[in-house]
Amino acid sequence: MAMRWSEGHSSSILCVAASSGSDGLLASGSEGGEVTVWSQKGEIISRLTLPGEDDVTSVVFSPTAPTKLYVSHGDVVGVLDPRNLQRPLEEFQGAGEEEINALALNETGAALAVADDSGAVRVLELPGGKVCRTLRRHTNICSSVAFRPHRPNNLVSVGLDMQVMLWGLQKTRPLWMLNLQDVAEEQDDQQQQQQQRPGQLFNPPLAHCVSVASCGNIFGCAAEDGRVHLMRVGSGSKLEQQAAFKAHSQGASQAHFLSFLSHPYWLVSGGNDSKVALWDLSKHPVVAPEGKATAPNCRKSKVKRKEKNHNKSKVSETVESEGGDGAEGGEEEKFGPKLSFNHGDKVNWLCPTVLEGEPSVIVADQSSTLTVYPLTKQ
Repeated sequence: MAMRWSEGHSSSILCVAASSGSDGLLASGSEGGEVTVWSQKGEIISRLTLPGEDDVTSVVFSPTAPTKLYVSHGDVVGVLDPRNLQRPLEEFQGAGEEEINALALNETGAALAVADDSGAVRVLELPGGKVCRTLRRHTNICSSVAFRPHRPNNLVSVGLDMQVMLWGLQKTRPLWMLNLQDVAEEQDDQQQQQQQRPGQLFNPPLAHCVSVASCGNIFGCAAEDGRVHLMRVGSGSKLEQQAAFKAHSQGASQAHFLSFLSHPYWLVSGGNDSKVALWDLSKHPVVAPEGKATAPNCRKSKVKRKEKNHNKSKVSETVESEGGDGAEGGEEEKFGPKLSFNHGDKVNWLCPTVLEGEPSVIVADQSSTLTVYPLTKQ
């Protein structure tokens, strides 16, 4: 049963993050510069309105220092102590060339990636916030960025230019680029040939959110065409395979891999159709190209054995596939979510996490309230 966390914000919540620390804190940011820190039970621990009251577009906890919370507002990144939100510990002024859309930390906590409206991705050294790299190749807004686990010098960025780019921080040009519009047109052509139906209008695949599975080799990207685009990276960081599946009837705004279930290829997506869905991608051709249960050369997620065993039993209770819900045409008809529900409002952000031992997803929408759904049988 869904739970609502209220009174933490006065306007639309734009982002949510969960700490990996033992206290399991959560943070959310909203329009008007508001930051709120929550307990696992949804109790408000502290609140702060940042100077200037610019919208808080991204919040992220340090993986190595859970007492540090990085928050973007305007072109500034603030460093907060989530236990005491009286004022920022540090501020990196001009961290973005224009308004910042997304932040990402690598697993060592030594590099912070900043994606902004100019299309640039800046990489800041931590501590200190010195800009060590500026990556320019996107021709429109850079909407999301993520580091690759096990490869702290590799990051992937996506933008409203419909491009996915993998970067190695030793260089300032991408290792490869993938144009999602070319991919979508090719897939649509194949479906139309199979179904012998005239061409259909579709939304362009503007890329809104990118996530990397804990193995570091599988990328998922939510796009405006309602699809989640998947990519597999092989040796030498080369793009080996890509495909997409229809996840939403309108634009897909969020896609996040989960690191705490039975394998690293569970993904949760959310969209403008107000749907939230949980997908098991372990047998998807991009993840398991030879029909194997897991992708080759993929490292297991570092999860405590006790917690992992507990969550295996939890995920066994998830609802079985709901057929072709959200899918259309060809092979996509055979692929459906393991769990799906209508949230009732457009999804701004999804934060998958474990709350008091229960695998859950926190949903932020157009309102000032967070909604928590258990990822088990409803």
